[in-house]
Amino acid sequence: MKKQVEVPKIEGMTILDATKALKEVNLELQIKNEPEEYDKQTCVIKEQLPKQGISVYEGTKIIVEI
Repeated sequence: MKKQVEVPKIEGMTILDATKALKEVNLELQIKNEPEEYDKQTCVIKEQLPKQGISVYEGTKIIVEI
């Protein structure tokens, strides 16, 4: 059975840092309308769904806008 984890705040983080933060709690990052080219070290997340503090199952994709 999958464990529930709390979604961390990744808004304002770079793609690189957000990916690391999500991996720590077994969540995945998915970029909405992902551009063909972007820099993971400089692109900052503007919005995330689900929001910080929501409980989700491990392996859930957190959808972000950059």
